[in-house]
Amino acid sequence: MNAAKPLGLLLALVTGSVSALSFDDYPAARRFVGQMARRHGIEPGELTAALQDAEIKTTILEAMRRPAEGKPWPEYRKIFLTRKRIDRGVAFWKRHRAILEQVQRTYGVPAQILVAILGVETFYGTRTGSFRVLDALATLAFAYPRRTDFFRRELEQFFLLTREEGMDPRRPLGSYAGAMGWPQFMPSSYRRYAADFDGDGKRDIWNDPGDVIASIANYFVEHGWRKGEPVAVPLPKVAVALADTGLEPRRTLGELKAQGLAGLDLPYPDSHKAVVMAFDGERGPEVWLGFPNFYVITRYNHSRLYAMAVYQLSEAIRSRIETP
Repeated sequence: MNAAKPLGLLLALVTGSVSALSFDDYPAARRFVGQMARRHGIEPGELTAALQDAEIKTTILEAMRRPAEGKPWPEYRKIFLTRKRIDRGVAFWKRHRAILEQVQRTYGVPAQILVAILGVETFYGTRTGSFRVLDALATLAFAYPRRTDFFRRELEQFFLLTREEGMDPRRPLGSYAGAMGWPQFMPSSYRRYAADFDGDGKRDIWNDPGDVIASIANYFVEHGWRKGEPVAVPLPKVAVALADTGLEPRRTLGELKAQGLAGLDLPYPDSHKAVVMAFDGERGPEVWLGFPNFYVITRYNHSRLYAMAVYQLSEAIRSRIETP
């Protein structure tokens, strides 16, 4: 075992449980308090008390080592494309139809995409996470060297948003990575994209379906969602030769046609950009053409598997709504 690891983390690893965040064991936490005071004028004693109440959890560190996106596509797909998840998505749509239609008109993001995001993220708001956000972010900010900078920034954003929204930082619950509410927004996303759809002066992504749905739509619009344009279309397997490894569409349809993507009959000009994507399927490669809106979905989670699961779930739910 690495002797350079803080004493608190060593104890937690040995006991398999938790340890209180000690400034003696995690001097970076004390430096964090000083930085927050200088940058934002937050009372150091207030932050110190909150952080000393935080717990370093080994379960969080272990979960970070087992991301679902590490699974092969067929296994990943089976997690989200289930009859139960589709049924619940249809029920969610029917229950919140008026809100979904209003948000779709306002933002231009299709209802099926908004519903599918919630289906993948939190099973329509029913599985939002049981970790205190404070514990998750403190653990990852000070005891997870791999992404320390990212999670310290998110911890900073968390303290700012709790101050802005009048929250006790000890109370919000979320995922093991610190994502919050039905849409699983990280604190920075909450501060930038969360919407007060009903105009009650609060951006409640834990309990208010209107705020939740509008917040997701706003996130997509701010990341470049193109109203009325497609997300993805399947291609024949022979197109695998044109597959790209990047997420962002960089070649035009004209370029792809010139490179051998024949028989592509789409109602878009050749200047429209797209990316050919290959997924390892159970019976060989599954090849898809992804458009800019597919790329926007990957801004929610930087994974092709995630975006494709969202898209296929959205289409399954839409089909059921349109053809009961």
